[in-house]
Amino acid sequence: MQTLRTFVAIELDGSLRATLRQVQDRLAGQVAARIVRWVNVEGIHLTLKFLGDTPVDKVEAIQAGLDRAASGTAAFRLAVRGLGCFPNHHQPRVVWAGVEEPLGLLSSLQKSIEAQVSPLGFPAERRAFSPHLTLGRVHQHASRAEAKSIGDAVAGSAFEALGEMLVTAVAFIQSDLTPRGAVYTRLFEAKLNL
Repeated sequence: MQTLRTFVAIELDGSLRATLRQVQDRLAGQVAARIVRWVNVEGIHLTLKFLGDTPVDKVEAIQAGLDRAASGTAAFRLAVRGLGCFPNHHQPRVVWAGVEEPLGLLSSLQKSIEAQVSPLGFPAERRAFSPHLTLGRVHQHASRAEAKSIGDAVAGSAFEALGEMLVTAVAFIQSDLTPRGAVYTRLFEAKLNL
């Protein structure tokens, strides 16, 4: 059975990507280069549902489900605010920027997508949806002190409001893993209700 590695996400606009590149550059200037592998800013996105290995024969049904979920959701604005680390600043593994959408439309859209793809063999996440943009990952070989240095840089950063964008669509994306990182290809775009 042929499969594709896929996920559903909101793609960022150019203005937000440019701001996130500045944030990455400023943080990278505060720590040794070997500590963090920064995500290519062109690939930064807001993941709504990671599907993983997706049988090719389910792609059409997934696209139809995404159309239903998107058409039932009004376009909305989301804001990117603040920085943080998973699991925490003392032992960071991931550096992220926070995403806010106070009307609950983002959360509703994510739940609707889960409801559409769950019957297709992609069970709902057990963890609560935590919208964020991954900016970088701490290298596994980084020492505890080195990892803490990026956590300290993030904790001491003065980044608050990083930007806003209007969300008008969700993308169904194929992810191909290469030695130089993931390569993303948009397979389909489902438009929100404008």
